[in-house]
This record gives sequence, structure tokens and C-alpha cells, in this order.
Amino acid sequence: MMATPSNILNELNGMRAHLSATDGKIADVILAKPQAVVNMTISQLASQAEVSDASVSRFCKNINLHGFHELKIALARVAEDQDSYYQEITPDDLQQSLRSIGVNKKAEIDGTLGMNDTTTVSGILDMLQNASVIQVAAAGGTFPVAADAVYKFNQLGYLAFADSVWDSAVGQTMNLPRGSVLMVISNSGETADLIKQMQVARARGVQIIAITNRRDSPIGQAADWCMLTAVRQRILESEYYFSRVSAMTAVEALFLLLLARDKDRLTHIKAHEDIVARTKV
Repeated sequence: MMATPSNILNELNGMRAHLSATDGKIADVILAKPQAVVNMTISQLASQAEVSDASVSRFCKNINLHGFHELKIALARVAEDQDSYYQEITPDDLQQSLRSIGVNKKAEIDGTLGMNDTTTVSGILDMLQNASVIQVAAAGGTFPVAADAVYKFNQLGYLAFADSVWDSAVGQTMNLPRGSVLMVISNSGETADLIKQMQVARARGVQIIAITNRRDSPIGQAADWCMLTAVRQRILESEYYFSRVSAMTAVEALFLLLLARDKDRLTHIKAHEDIVARTKV
């Protein structure tokens, strides 16, 4: 949940699609003008969101804050950082839209790299370093991130695999040997197939890493370690948020940190690159 968030805007963007209609109206006002909300009373925010004062109080508790005052403190920490705001994209000004996309993607990268504490990252690195096998699972549009993770982990010398067909993937999970790790990548943290796959892995004593936008999601809560990703990109004007950039950033960071821990693995990367290079014309 959101106790003492490093960036409340990252947290709200990540959970926006899963909020109730009333909480969503309040979140939209906050995300649109966080700096203004810092100076609002609870009644002013309620009026802007067209909800009751009590709804704002419930909203704060629903995102695991003690109350409206704590919300304002959390917003004050980040409200002046314009890069934290979502930048709109329209077809009317392509150059401005490209700049907006750049700001949104930078916010996703910076948020992802900044919102995970040292204990969490170290725990994930330890688990990966000691894994006998790494299975990476993802669904739908997120699967390319899993494929990228498999490529990177194998380059480092760790045996890793993934399968885009869930029936095959869960069958592989059923055969994971002792000491294996299952890494689950999910924006929403609510994909039913992935949750079932985690249950199969847990029954076999397999350790689980989650990479997701929401720590409070079923996938985030069921994992041994959860690495959070920041999301900014909306699809058109909808409430649907999706981005592979933040998940790719998390994988890239783990790859580089594993290499920094054991520079001898660079030899394995060079050997792989040499083999691949010989296949090119």
C-alpha cells in the first residue's frame, strides 16, 4: 500500500485504473493539478471532484494515508516537479506531443529507478544470483519484456526461459527444479493466469519476484519480492494506463546491477556476442 510514498503521483498513476468511480474523480483532480491541491481545503478538493468531504477522507484511507493532511504533505514533496505531471498528447501539435511523450517516458524511468528501496533491490538480486533456473512469465502486450529479460539473463550466464503460451508456461512451472525463481511481470498485477502460475510455483517451493505497478495487487502481495514500476502513459484520453518502458527499465536495471556485482560475467556476454556476430553477413 501507499505508506510514506516516495512519489505519490507515481502511486496514483499506477492505481488509477483500479479505483472506484468516486475515488477516480478525486485522483483525476489531484493528478491534473497537484500543486493547487496542496493549497486546497478538503471542501475545495471535494467541490473540484464533485464529491463529498467524507468521500475525500475515505479516499485518503483507501490509499493507505491517515488523512487529508498527510495527502497534502505527500503532494508537497513532488508538486513542484513538473516532470511528475502527465503530459497530454494530441494530434494537433505533433512536435509538442513528441515532447510530451518524452516527458512521460522520462517520468516512468525516473520513477521506476527511484521508488524501490535498497532492501528490495538487494533481495531481488540475491534471489536471481542464487537461482538454479529463472522462469519469466508475462501475458499479452507485456510478454516482450519477459523475452527481453530472458535474453539478458542468459547473456549473463543464468539459465532463463519464458513461453508466450500460458498452457506451456504453467507446465514448465510444474517442472521447475529446487532453487528456481519465477519472475512475474504484470502492469496491473491482476492477471488471473499469472496468479494461478504463481500458486503452482509456490506449491513447489519456488521463490517469486514480481515486477508490477501496484504493490497492493494480488501479484504484488503474493511475491517474495516486489519491484515497483512507475506508469504515466494513458492510451488516448481513457483511464487505461500502459507502458512497457517502465518494466523494461526495471529489467535493464537488474541486468546492469547483476553485472556490477560480478564483472566476470562480462566474459559470458562477450562470448555470446561473438557467437551471434559470426552469424551476421
